[in-house]
Amino acid sequence: MQKTWFPDSLVLICSFILLAQVLSYVLPHGAYERVEVEGSHRTMVVNGTYENISGDEKTTLRPWAFLMALPEGMAEAQDIIFLIFLVGGVIALLRQSGAIDAALHGAVEKLGKAPWILIAGTSFIFGLGSFSIGMGEEYVPLIPIIVTMSLAMKLDSIVAMGMIWVPYGIGWGCAGINPFGVLIAQGLAGLPLTSGLATRWVLLVLFLAVGFHHVYSYARKIQKDPSASLVADVDYSKGFEISEDVRVTWQRVAILVIFVAGLVMFVFGAKNQGWYITELLAIFLGIGLSAVILARMDLNRASRTFLRGAAEMTSAALIVGFARTIEVVLSRGQIIDTVIHAIAGLLEGTGRYVSAVGMLGVQTICNFFIPSGSGQAYVTMPIMSPLATLTDVPQQVAVLAYQFGDGFTNMVVPTSALVMGTLALGKIPYTRWVRFVMPLLVKLFALAILVLILAVKYGHAWGFTTGG
Repeated sequence: MQKTWFPDSLVLICSFILLAQVLSYVLPHGAYERVEVEGSHRTMVVNGTYENISGDEKTTLRPWAFLMALPEGMAEAQDIIFLIFLVGGVIALLRQSGAIDAALHGAVEKLGKAPWILIAGTSFIFGLGSFSIGMGEEYVPLIPIIVTMSLAMKLDSIVAMGMIWVPYGIGWGCAGINPFGVLIAQGLAGLPLTSGLATRWVLLVLFLAVGFHHVYSYARKIQKDPSASLVADVDYSKGFEISEDVRVTWQRVAILVIFVAGLVMFVFGAKNQGWYITELLAIFLGIGLSAVILARMDLNRASRTFLRGAAEMTSAALIVGFARTIEVVLSRGQIIDTVIHAIAGLLEGTGRYVSAVGMLGVQTICNFFIPSGSGQAYVTMPIMSPLATLTDVPQQVAVLAYQFGDGFTNMVVPTSALVMGTLALGKIPYTRWVRFVMPLLVKLFALAILVLILAVKYGHAWGFTTGG
């Protein structure tokens, strides 16, 4: 492989962990008063309660604190880590059954000459999943499948990742009924839940069109010149092959039907029953067991296949735990609230338009430190909502600034265990992904700034000031 001066993903994450600890020695320690949110395990910041921490309450991290934080980061990310391991094993069983390869072969034969259909279709589906119920972790099992399909269509893993994470970020950024993002923010801002939904539908279509154009333009470029691929030097000869046996049998069709039904069942359960990672894992284990039975797989062979598939996910799982450690160090060092307080304070005294755009900047920066959408809402909206009132910015615009700042950067922030882990699954160096995404983010944020300014000026006409 060609040598590069760019740091490996793990090196980059470890650098941020160390930086977080160094900042804990430089920045003043501080904290907001927090209250528990009814019906939730989360807490909410009380506006105007930030105080510096000193004396006995101040914590100074020991030089080796970052090492001790690593196990805690692993523990706090355990849901995603086990999701990666177990789903990796199940996907290996599905591949062994031949069902996925048969489906991939059929899709490539029909779509190989029209990749825009695949890119447009996945953009809408994944964007809708994030727009509606805040899907994200649920896309992880599809990474190896879509990468394999992209490679078979003479594309690359960057295109595959773009088909998933670009609409994922846009779906969160324009979400209308996402219970983990926009609904929390609207509740904290005192707005009717799901208000402004019609406007957000329009924004979803508009921003997805920008994302589709970016991914499809890159796809056409590398189809014409494969050497232009950002991962041309990465070896994909193992783990992403389509087998020679691609016959469509009733057993393979049944396995695929069960696989799709399981995903649909989870989407329904997540929306109506509060299902999350545990239920998703149970569904995938059930899918894997069904594949073993229908394919009449030898149990010893199935066991070895499952373990091999899980083992291949070790790098991705470890990266998830390391990424989660960054927030652990920031919290232990008592500087997360200090950072939030400082950047939020910059908006005081500005005009309506500058304040609205400034809120976008604040939320974007905050997403680096708090990549959790719901966590960021609980921390920042109690501050942004009163600030919006003081600067005559509609509350819906403050919520939209939170959504844009949280959602779009979800594609790229290195503190996101989800993104870093799936990049490892797709064998994509983080810096290559940044090179692909950054031009898109420039376009998205330029459009977002325009939308925020227009929303401040014409929000009433949109039915986008308080309700509607």
